[in-house]
Amino acid sequence: MAKRLLGVEKMEHTMRLNETPFYSMKSGRKKVEVRLNDEKRRRVKVGDTITFTKIPEGNETLTVEVIGLKQYSSFKDMYENIPASDFDAVGSSIGEMVEQTYQIYLQRRKRNGGTLAIIIRLMDGKSHKY
Repeated sequence: MAKRLLGVEKMEHTMRLNETPFYSMKSGRKKVEVRLNDEKRRRVKVGDTITFTKIPEGNETLTVEVIGLKQYSSFKDMYENIPASDFDAVGSSIGEMVEQTYQIYLQRRKRNGGTLAIIIRLMDGKSHKY
């Protein structure tokens, strides 16, 4: 769910994130989040914030600021153009990265909206537990 901040054109978004990439992002190693460029992601703009909830537990959140957005026609194109270190995927081949991503997006693999690289910055370096 996204909500407009009072008097400001920035939005707050919420998204879910699996445990491994959640902790990778929390540590600062993962600087780019990978998403399908669907209707929800097309609303994300530079300067917005995203609060990620760690799944499956849903008991920890992490808020980041969007500092860049890059659209690609496929995950393969994205992984060929952004260093693996920005995804915290050093040592993985492009083929392995694509295959791992399609394990997450298996049901939506054939959608034609392309992909979105969301370049992020941790907000105050803090995550929140509740």
